[in-house]
Amino acid sequence: MKKTISGIRGIFGEDLNLKDVLEFCNNFSSLIKSKKCVIGKDTRPSGQMVKDTASAALLKNGIDVFDLQTVPTPVVFREARKYGAGLVISSSHNPLEWNGMKFIIEGRGINEQELPQIINHQNILKTKIGVETNISTSYIEDAKKIIGNIENNPEIIVDIGGGAAKGFAPELLREVGCNVEILNENLSRCTRGPDPTSDDLSDLISSSNKKDIGFAFDLDGDRLVVVRNGKKQTPDVTLGLGVAKSFELGYKKFVLSIDTSVSVEKFIKEKGGTVQRSKVGEANVINLMLKNNAQAGGEGSSGGFILPEFNYCREGILTSGLIASMLGTSEFNEILNYMESYHQIRDKTEINSDFHDKVIEEIKSRFSKEYSETISLDGIKGIIDEDSWVLIRKSNTEDIIRVSAESNNEEKCKKIVKDTVELVNQSYEKIR
Repeated sequence: MKKTISGIRGIFGEDLNLKDVLEFCNNFSSLIKSKKCVIGKDTRPSGQMVKDTASAALLKNGIDVFDLQTVPTPVVFREARKYGAGLVISSSHNPLEWNGMKFIIEGRGINEQELPQIINHQNILKTKIGVETNISTSYIEDAKKIIGNIENNPEIIVDIGGGAAKGFAPELLREVGCNVEILNENLSRCTRGPDPTSDDLSDLISSSNKKDIGFAFDLDGDRLVVVRNGKKQTPDVTLGLGVAKSFELGYKKFVLSIDTSVSVEKFIKEKGGTVQRSKVGEANVINLMLKNNAQAGGEGSSGGFILPEFNYCREGILTSGLIASMLGTSEFNEILNYMESYHQIRDKTEINSDFHDKVIEEIKSRFSKEYSETISLDGIKGIIDEDSWVLIRKSNTEDIIRVSAESNNEEKCKKIVKDTVELVNQSYEKIR
């Protein structure tokens, strides 16, 4: 089981059980000052069982529960702004046998100070029993106000991935003026995995050649991957396009995760904007945004653009509409042309979580000798030159160490990743 600010996740029935759900939601109740909590789930087979158990725990602790049923994560975040708290039953991009919970306070994910209050045992003072109510959402109407009407009626193909974006992403795109075709609408007949950033998206690619653009979502609808001209774009492109739209909206103050493409940062600075870097993780990006009143930003590795005025989370669904509104404009082509000369590779290697910190410490000394600059904000990042870098960091969600690299030379990028993965594995063998 993984317990981080990104949420609690595990293989349901093995290392995440209903007893765990009860305890964590009991503890979460103590953080809910409004005594109201919105709840929603993605389409995982275990989702209803986990949601019912989580609701029961909240209700017995005096929390009124407002049930959105099956909805994307951004919808729960949006509604949590109104009610004071939210709970998403999802394991995001993890395989279907996984499930988990993402906790929301005042419209944002929990922070490092709040996490221990959820995962450590507490004696909860029980009050009156809460009330459960089914509710609807104004999400699509709210998103339309940000996007506006799209006049050229672009042809868009949307790969739902059998997830919770069904009923939201296609409908929003149609409402703003797009012609939409849908792939993988239902989980039972889905031809790809839950994570579009790692899947090859072959069906979407083959179907997108006669369309203006293709969009693929993860199971809970917060990650978005773009397919254009029959080619899957890197997750950073999603963020880059969101950034370009931000300038059109008049925003210039950004926060990017430390593993986001350097091309996005260079684009922002050339346009007169400012950039601050955060640790990887949606909650870390949001925390720095709130601290510094940033207007936009996100996490390149997860295809996650964040627009705080609308939502304190990765916003795959809203972003699909924002990108659609840019099709055919000079801004759309400018950012893509700017980014296409940079190559990002994100790899991973299985490392027992007990050894993550030791492995990173071992490599930190190697990086400090090899690279002109190292950054230890999150894991260890080596700056190779102004266009190339490598980052190793422990995963918040899996028993792996992630290796990310970027360069304006594709072969150089491949070699950086290959050499660094070998270095991680050698360090692991040495210390375990």
